[in-house]
Amino acid sequence: MARRAFFSFHYERDIWRACQVRNQWVTKPDREAAGFWDASLWETARRRGDAAIKAMIDAWLRNTSVTCVLIGAETATRKWVKYEIEQSLERGNGLLGVYINGLRDRTGLTDPRGANPLDDMYTRNAAGLTVSLSVLFSTYDYTLNDGYGNLGRWIEEAARK
Repeated sequence: MARRAFFSFHYERDIWRACQVRNQWVTKPDREAAGFWDASLWETARRRGDAAIKAMIDAWLRNTSVTCVLIGAETATRKWVKYEIEQSLERGNGLLGVYINGLRDRTGLTDPRGANPLDDMYTRNAAGLTVSLSVLFSTYDYTLNDGYGNLGRWIEEAARK
């Protein structure tokens, strides 16, 4: 069964890379083979102000079971990425991080590896201890870990955690 996934990423810097990941299903036989449906925001959200952006994020997260944080060079510094992660946790979504800095942008360049936003966000584990989200949720590298072949499986694994 394909999962409905929300993709969180730094729009200005990583849209080209994010589209490569989000649109990989078009080269598969169908969305079931890809293993996910994309339920992310596009450019229209940016022009409407903070309250409208929050409302759009909340609406787009509805009916999703997993949030996939696409990690580029500056993703960890973006307030909306942090908000999307917080709201995903509140909803009970599965969560995973995927480094996309090794994918080429529209000019053919890759990017330096950025910080993982899950490293600087915390929650309490089952024992009541405060731990970073990166301890609880898996992170992969799209290029090094064959994201094209494995993203659907990673999303399914995140949904089951």
